[in-house]
Amino acid sequence: MQNSKALRIGIIAGEASGDVLGAGLVRSLKQQYPNCEVVGIGGQHLISQGLKSMFDMNELSVMGLVEVLKHLPRLLSIRKQMVQYFLDNPPDVFIGVDAPDFNLAVETKLKAQGIKTVHYVSPTVWAWRESRIHKIAKATNLVLGIFPFEKPIYDKYQVAYRYVGHTLADTIDMQVDRTASREYLSIDKDAHVLAVLPGSRAKEISSLLPVFMDAADLYAAHKDRLKIIIPAANQARFEQITSILEQRHTKLDILVSLEPAREAMIAADAVLLTSGTASLEAMLCKRPMVVAYQMSGLTYAIMQRMYKPDYFALPNILANQMLVPELLQEQVNPATLCQHLLEQQERNQDELQQAYRDLHEVLRTDADFQSAKAVLELAGLS
Repeated sequence: MQNSKALRIGIIAGEASGDVLGAGLVRSLKQQYPNCEVVGIGGQHLISQGLKSMFDMNELSVMGLVEVLKHLPRLLSIRKQMVQYFLDNPPDVFIGVDAPDFNLAVETKLKAQGIKTVHYVSPTVWAWRESRIHKIAKATNLVLGIFPFEKPIYDKYQVAYRYVGHTLADTIDMQVDRTASREYLSIDKDAHVLAVLPGSRAKEISSLLPVFMDAADLYAAHKDRLKIIIPAANQARFEQITSILEQRHTKLDILVSLEPAREAMIAADAVLLTSGTASLEAMLCKRPMVVAYQMSGLTYAIMQRMYKPDYFALPNILANQMLVPELLQEQVNPATLCQHLLEQQERNQDELQQAYRDLHEVLRTDADFQSAKAVLELAGLS
């Protein structure tokens, strides 16, 4: 049932995955409140849902503990301006989507002035710095979580939390259609396709794409009619990827695409990707994968001391076992990446597919509706 009452939502998404989550939430809100006004920071997905984005989302997409320092003055300036804007123009609810280092500070200042706040995607208190949960409690009226293993720690500290599932699990079919994706991307049905996803941030791409392409060169010796597809998160990343490839003068058959990364994953026989939400999406697309990640030496040293889980790739964390290979730092080299890609395709695929389906079912809860419902309840409008 649609409501004619105006609804004003403030929202800040700091990177591509948060942009997708936020857009799904806003879409669901607008089904009930068509007059919903949305202001803040987001990317193309939120903007397509009517967001008035006051800054380029890419300015917030900075990775690593050390790397953030170089961009700190600009980040602090943007944060200060956004806080003042929302204090001068209070929303019914402010939603910080992920990006906890940026959003929790915004939420704290807004909540202190009586504005209701939601943090969508739990910070990784289950992985490191558990004490942050006190900061989260001070910042937000409600945490919306996307993974089922998070709730016990919030219950332990009596912090308001609701598991809503993951929107990707709702939008990706349990049985994906490889043939349709290959036709959509104009890829030969008989080609062997490797999807390469070096990340959505400029620094990730500059660091990982050359290594991934060296691995692809080795992989090509084992696969006839190899087709490489590299999805770009946006035009800026498309140009960056294209520039790196032009400098390599590679003979590989490569398609750089602005189409959704999901299409590349579904079309692929195997996926080589950087750690993050992309690994979850590849799991939901039911594809063999190798997950890699690199960070600065100092960041890695800090994380070694503070990180608690046994795994870092989301499929492995969700399954609580080494479901897919995950490689870090010096392990991220062409020979090792190629070896694991080949081994992944030789394993029992029925067993892997069943594990993927089981996890897919757990995450499939109509997250857009559940998150919108929680926001409306907090606003007293449900």
